[in-house]
Amino acid sequence: MSDPMNVLAPEHRRLRIGDAWRDAAGGATFAVEDPATGKTIAEVADAGAVDGLAALDAASEAMAEWAATPPRKRSESLTATYRALIERSEEVARLITLEMGKPLAEARGEVAYGAEFFRWFAEEAVRVEGRYNTAPAGGYRILTVPKPVGPCVFVTPWNFPLAMGARKMAPALAAGCTTITKPAAQTPLTMLFLARIMEEAGVPPGVVNVVTTTRAGEVVAPLLADRRTRKLSFTGSTEVGRVLLRQAADNVLRTSMELGGNAALIVCADADLNVALDGAMVAKMRNIGESCIAANRIYVEEPVREEFTARFAERMGALSMGHGLDEGVDVGALIDEASVTKLDELVADAVDRGARVLVGGERPDGPGSFYPPTVLVDVPEDARMLQTEIFGPVAPILSFTSDDEVLAKANDTEHGLAGYVFTRDLQRAIRFAEGLETGMLGVNRGLISDPSAPFGGVKQSGIGKEGSHEGVLEYLDVTYAAIDLP
Repeated sequence: MSDPMNVLAPEHRRLRIGDAWRDAAGGATFAVEDPATGKTIAEVADAGAVDGLAALDAASEAMAEWAATPPRKRSESLTATYRALIERSEEVARLITLEMGKPLAEARGEVAYGAEFFRWFAEEAVRVEGRYNTAPAGGYRILTVPKPVGPCVFVTPWNFPLAMGARKMAPALAAGCTTITKPAAQTPLTMLFLARIMEEAGVPPGVVNVVTTTRAGEVVAPLLADRRTRKLSFTGSTEVGRVLLRQAADNVLRTSMELGGNAALIVCADADLNVALDGAMVAKMRNIGESCIAANRIYVEEPVREEFTARFAERMGALSMGHGLDEGVDVGALIDEASVTKLDELVADAVDRGARVLVGGERPDGPGSFYPPTVLVDVPEDARMLQTEIFGPVAPILSFTSDDEVLAKANDTEHGLAGYVFTRDLQRAIRFAEGLETGMLGVNRGLISDPSAPFGGVKQSGIGKEGSHEGVLEYLDVTYAAIDLP
């Protein structure tokens, strides 16, 4: 196989700050590993607090000019980024697979998905509008003027190293904001490559800054404490999100939080089982199950439980596992050993409490952070995997006998990001849509993410929306002017 690292020159494995690619203060670096082999594939700059603040300096200096840039010109920069990502999609996809572990087909899908955010928000950039109207009581006019909120700090996760950055950067740039992105330490290379692509696409210096680090708290905390920062967007665990919200409170920052999930997937007895099986495989196994909207708990109505379970287990057991760059691989490596250990512990806990493993359940011998597709039945309600994000290819199947019962169980969680329901009864689908406490719902489909749709949760799964028209509003303040005019 060709070396995906050839697309990212050594000089672009450093920090992107202002108009320069620079080493971290003190010259510190850290290793990026291929999770399928455990081998180091690159060394990148390891930023400290001084580097983060230097990035904020650059973003602040560029802010006024970028905000004043005509929307059409900002739009053209985003369109150029979209085209560059599509043209170089194979290079980007191979880099994603190498540092994150997902199969190449999944990585190609991520590139297409991530690129689409730049195309969507290129179109939104020229549609940011205020309004002008007569006050209801007369005597003056009401003028509202949308303005970019200011420099934004983004903290992005490792599971979608391109798409999660794109989902934040594209609307921010469309609105006229400058950005500082701190990618996950496990997957910094894709974000650095994106910064290089955006530089080549004509995005001005200081608008896109990327700070890679293993010391996230040390870098991010001073940024949130600085009054020049006006927005924080984070995708990651609810636990870390709570910490960042506390830090953001001191300066009353605008925040967008896309946090943890515990999605229930509900298969009703009247569902088309072929559709339900296809949807369940996507909802569970997309991105190796390392997704915040992955089906975490699968509830199947009793009359079809046995058939669905047997067919689902057969499909899961037929998936091939291996290095994501190899041909024919369905399931790549998990991000690290900690993820494998977590799955081992969750499965062992469920089995200790009475669950049965139908397929999988034991990690293979050899190098790499691999865990096989796993299906469990007879999972008791007190099993840990029903209360936490599994974040891997492990699927517990449970039964239900009434809609009220399954709604109560599905909603019995602090999370409320996504859910799925499979039924051919339209009225039943609407009742589930109204009754499930989630920000998103897939009805007879397992893939719900779309740049043109509002992505986000309720309860402790987050604040705000990403994507759609709502996404650009997250980066705008509104000034209201009362104009005296009898």
